[in-house]
Amino acid sequence: MEHSGGIQASLSGRYAMALFQLARDANQLDAVSQSLAVVKSALAESEDLRLLTASPVVTREQAIKAIAGTAQALKLDPLTTKFLGVLASNRRLGQLGPSIRAFASLAADHRGEITAEVTSAMPLDQDQVDALKAKLKAEFSRDVALELAVDPEILGGLVVKVGSRQVDGSIRTKLNTLANVMKG
Repeated sequence: MEHSGGIQASLSGRYAMALFQLARDANQLDAVSQSLAVVKSALAESEDLRLLTASPVVTREQAIKAIAGTAQALKLDPLTTKFLGVLASNRRLGQLGPSIRAFASLAADHRGEITAEVTSAMPLDQDQVDALKAKLKAEFSRDVALELAVDPEILGGLVVKVGSRQVDGSIRTKLNTLANVMKG
């Protein structure tokens, strides 16, 4: 499923496409993918990093220095480090999250995979992840890369999104549906 045209339509998509092409040509897709996963995790865990990427008051020079230090601390590969430096010097750190998602989509497409975003109330163990991958592989006839997220507010069950398809098997949704049926 080729969707690079849609990705290139956005600013973050153009950055992701450039990084993807460089990584592919340098045979560094796995290294860059791993580094971007580390950055994504750091963005989720660090309020300071999120503020750095979103704040308009951070100067270009401050952003470049902070990103260089962050890349070194996270032990990122050179290509990803350079990519982050380009985002910082172009004052586009706000595009980092969407660029990471677009890159992951391009890399998965390149490997013949689809990406499924899975939200659960509690972290899934490895057996559950493996069973979910097998079920999705049987459903879509392609290898599946999972992006796991935890949201205790869904109470239980799973919300699985693959492309434009979403299956909401969360207890929260079932309770809300039941409440609406009982009202009417």
